[in-house]
Amino acid sequence: MDIGAIDFIVEGATFQLYDRNVQLIIHGGSWLQFVTDWLFRKNSSRLQAFARSFAYLCGMELQTIVQIGKPGFRLDYATRILMAGSCFVENIGERMKGLQFGVDVNPCGIVYNPLSVADTLDLLLEGRALAEADLWHRGGLWGSFRHHGSFSAPTAEECLRKINDRLEESARWLAGTDVLVVTWGTAWVYMHKGDGRLVSNCHKFPAADFDRRRLEVKEIVERYAALFRRLRALRPGLRVLFTVSPIRHWKDGAHGNQLSKAILLLAADRLVQAYDFVSYFPSYEIVMDELRDYRFYAPDMLHISEQGVDYIWERFRDLYFTPEARAVMREVEKCNKILAHRPAYPDSEETVRLRREAAEKRERLIRAARESACCRAGSST
Repeated sequence: MDIGAIDFIVEGATFQLYDRNVQLIIHGGSWLQFVTDWLFRKNSSRLQAFARSFAYLCGMELQTIVQIGKPGFRLDYATRILMAGSCFVENIGERMKGLQFGVDVNPCGIVYNPLSVADTLDLLLEGRALAEADLWHRGGLWGSFRHHGSFSAPTAEECLRKINDRLEESARWLAGTDVLVVTWGTAWVYMHKGDGRLVSNCHKFPAADFDRRRLEVKEIVERYAALFRRLRALRPGLRVLFTVSPIRHWKDGAHGNQLSKAILLLAADRLVQAYDFVSYFPSYEIVMDELRDYRFYAPDMLHISEQGVDYIWERFRDLYFTPEARAVMREVEKCNKILAHRPAYPDSEETVRLRREAAEKRERLIRAARESACCRAGSST
């Protein structure tokens, strides 16, 4: 038979399934597979969510879903969060910033291995400012092996200003942090041959300048056990959430990447088993099992596509944020869309009014959400 158009209602919106070139003979249940496959190929998280529900109602399995237990804590607009590590915290952290949550992301820029993440946190705990002796100078730039290239500058003074201002700001934030989110990307570390210092970013220096080795599980666990003692002395109620980045480090080779990820997963599990304030979010497992398709990857086939990041964000959001926070998030997103819109006449009276009203509404929402969350926290203690 000819398939013309099929309408579906999802969250109040009508989606039309239409392909004039498709002719299908419906028998047995093959049409169910056609419809669900078509929906799931679409670059829309809402359509994909509907596809999963549709398939479930029809008795079909489209994915192996990673089951995640109930978390030991929840996030709301009163929660102060510090995130450090690989790309996961950048992706999730930027979304949280856009939704006006209290979050500080990567004080030293993106870092990938467990020791570099711990080194970043040590800098904040010590409150120590870097000096010119801590920098490298090459090709007209000054920079730090502890920091991302975004901190580099043409002069040592400018570089140190960027680094130390950021460290001072994040040290103050850490002193009031409720939840620390850490993402590890690789178990491989680099040490500078000249002074033996740990290197978080090689900044395209010659490979001959560094010694490279793979961390052991025991080494990571012992390093974080010592770090936790210092962090909990500062913030006795601090919660720690670990994740492992699903991005493959292909330069290590397929097998080498798997060994590296296995070490990270084992170390995270040991820490979760040892400390009741430590938990784990399976972003790595979600990509490996639920998103087992290259359409969820960027063109380099290694990084996660925007669609894949959206999916992980939705799993994280639905698991960790309180229902009250999620309701506010939906309203904030509406305000953000108005503020992000680029009209033909941005200086018109109507546009200026709409943007002002959206900004004021967003501010009221966030203020009320934080006050409400603080009241709930106070009444539960």
